[in-house]
Parts: sequence; C-alpha cells; structure tokens
Amino acid sequence: MVIATQNPADHEGTYPLPENQLDRFLMRISIGYPDRQSEIEILDVHAGLTTLPTVRAVATAKQVESMVQAVRTVHVAPAIKSYLVDLADASRRHPGVHLGMSPRATLSLLRASRARAAALGRNYVIPDDVKALAGPVLAHRFVLSPDAQLQGADARAVVQDVLASVPVPTTR
Repeated sequence: MVIATQNPADHEGTYPLPENQLDRFLMRISIGYPDRQSEIEILDVHAGLTTLPTVRAVATAKQVESMVQAVRTVHVAPAIKSYLVDLADASRRHPGVHLGMSPRATLSLLRASRARAAALGRNYVIPDDVKALAGPVLAHRFVLSPDAQLQGADARAVVQDVLASVPVPTTR
C-alpha cells in the first residue's frame, strides 16, 4: 500500500506522471492547507521535534488483509456494473476528453465503491457510492482534449458532466 504526496507541478523538481502511471493510483484527494488554528498547533507540536519515533502502526498486516477480504464480499448488482461500464463509455465519448476511463479505472471505481459501502456498514453498493467517489477516482485519469484545456476545463467538472450524462440505475 502506497500513500504519496504530490506538490504543485510548478515547483522545481516535480514532474507530471505519464497517464499510464497515473492510472495506477486509486484516488487523488486534495487536502489543501490547514486552517489557521491547525497550523499554529503544527508549529507548537512539531517545531523542534521529530515524530518518527512515536509513529505506531494503526493496523497489522493481518487486519488490513481482513479488511480487504471483507470489502471483496460487498455485493455489486449487475445494474451497478452496467452503470460503471456506461460511465466508462460516456467518458470515452465525451467531447472534452481525449483519454477517458480505462478498464483499470472502471475496476478501481468498483473497488472504491465497495470499500465505501463497507465503511458505511452496507454489504452492497448503491449508485451514490459510485457518484461520491467518481471525482477522486477518475479526475486524475482523464486526459482532457486540447480544446477543453484551452477553454480552461477542469477534470473534476468533466467527471460531473459524465455522471450527469448517464442515467442512474433504479432497479436492483
């Protein structure tokens, strides 16, 4: 399991990853800057200290494997699978997208949706799981068309546009 950080691309030493490498990251989540009080707390706690000696594991490898196995048991109805494939198709045909969802992206969205359902105490995926995670799972994978880039399009807005273009399944 890898959790990575990426600085803004205009900082020296940071280079954009190729599309095939970006497609291997499950999600991209922007956390932004801390609020004023939190940043003061960071200064108070970490100004002269290293926290590395105090970092402890929050789960064992066995516990992580158990969670992975539990998520794999979350049911995905055929209608949800069709919805995922319809989203992929719509992303590939969207005029603002040069490269849409790969099969790996579709699979990642399914897996993330299962994990969300499990985290919320359900043993089945609903369309809201898919919709809630589409931005973090898909936006970094889309390569916008040159025209869309020239118009200042945002990949997250394009994801929302793709979601809006595909009917949500209403049957089980």
